[in-house]
Amino acid sequence: MKTQSFIQRNTEEQAAIFGALADPTRLRLIKLLCRQRPSHALCVNALAAFLNVTQSAVSQHLRVLRAIGLVNGERRGYHVHYFINREALERCWNLISAALTMETPDKEEKCEKYCPVKGKKQR
Repeated sequence: MKTQSFIQRNTEEQAAIFGALADPTRLRLIKLLCRQRPSHALCVNALAAFLNVTQSAVSQHLRVLRAIGLVNGERRGYHVHYFINREALERCWNLISAALTMETPDKEEKCEKYCPVKGKKQR
């Protein structure tokens, strides 16, 4: 069952990534942070101003992105500055690509094995 093992591989992790990126504000946050170098990381106040959302909203979105490892924070004085975890970004990219890869199934793995053939009666 090559197809079933392929489908199961990394599915939970892929779903977590898609879920985290499904929110438009989080996606804008990721895009913004991808443009920053770690030395120019941004604090919640700056992120909120750039995205035109509340600091509370930014904090909640950052919590989700940190949970999947995509964003890191570093304390600088009184504030925590956030930046993209480049290694995690590459892993996410690979997992997303793997989830969306189109492969032609082997002959024995086609749908006919599981679906009734048109014109034949099921038992």
